[in-house]
Amino acid sequence: MIQRIYHIKRALPELFELEELIEQGREHLRVSVPAHIQHTYKHQQTVPLPFYVLEAGSDAPLAPTLVLVGGVHGIERIGTQVILSFLRTLLQRLAWEPVIHEQLAQIRLVMIPIVNPGGMWQNSRSNPNGVDLMRNAPVDAEDNTFLVGGQRLSKHLPWYRGRKDSQMEAENQALTQAIRQVLSHQKHAISLDCHSGFGAKDRIWFPYAKSKSPWPNLAEAFALTELFETTYPYHDVYLFEPQSQSYTTHGDIWDYLYDDYLATQPDGLYLPLTLEMGSWLWVRKNPRHLLRYHSLFNPILPHRHHRILRRHLTLFDFLLSAVRSMPAWAPTGVNEKSQLHHQALKRWYPGSAFSAKPGLRPE
Repeated sequence: MIQRIYHIKRALPELFELEELIEQGREHLRVSVPAHIQHTYKHQQTVPLPFYVLEAGSDAPLAPTLVLVGGVHGIERIGTQVILSFLRTLLQRLAWEPVIHEQLAQIRLVMIPIVNPGGMWQNSRSNPNGVDLMRNAPVDAEDNTFLVGGQRLSKHLPWYRGRKDSQMEAENQALTQAIRQVLSHQKHAISLDCHSGFGAKDRIWFPYAKSKSPWPNLAEAFALTELFETTYPYHDVYLFEPQSQSYTTHGDIWDYLYDDYLATQPDGLYLPLTLEMGSWLWVRKNPRHLLRYHSLFNPILPHRHHRILRRHLTLFDFLLSAVRSMPAWAPTGVNEKSQLHHQALKRWYPGSAFSAKPGLRPE
């Protein structure tokens, strides 16, 4: 037993930090473990790794909800770490700041910091079955980017989707169950899935990953983008854009969950966002990142690591306020939505056939 705990602590320090924070915040957090992910390590020993779902704030079913997700790709540990950094700061603020208590009384905050504990254990992008969880949902892209968009040739190649006749992997089943429960009857919600490894600039992506056509909630994405950029005019950190402007993929779990939400709650508003931290900048500043696969996705120098952990606190605070006030800034009415949709087309699809056709959002 002691040896097993040693192996877990060495391979998954983020899990131990998470459990430490759960104990520290037990007065403020509602914690559930809807699944255990079975992981087999050396000598064929199997250990069940908990899939933690944390909630804070209001427990009212219709409270506006912010969901923070990390660790979908096990190699991208920094995504989990920035959520843990935010949670640590939040718990400290709850100890002395009345304003944060008032804010959380109006919203529900949900955190799933480690979706893929087995992949994180073995420092791999995929889960222990060799499946890329962001290519595993039952969604086929209309115009797929070859290979990087997902493949079913072999689990020994990257971006493996899993077998076509199989269910989603256990991690995605647990994530889907948790998000569906959170979004049930919910009219206002935002999720942020934290990743790293693409580009030299931090990006905020919104759907679709499966299609280059404009997303149905493009007007709302544009409104949120403008809200952030006008509120923080000197915070030139993020590039807001549709994910398909970088590449398209099969099996995107957020495309799947968004379409599921839209089918059941067409009058609600759910914005699934992805934070893609641009690790190419770290590599350019320090070529030692090229020497290890792990360091292509995570900052290795302490000062840079600390900077990343605090860099996104402003974004998280912004999203807490944005989801609470969504009825105030999200467009309402056909004319307002149509106008913002057309402005979004001019920004993200200039010169395309889409921007040449002003009007309502595509169905």
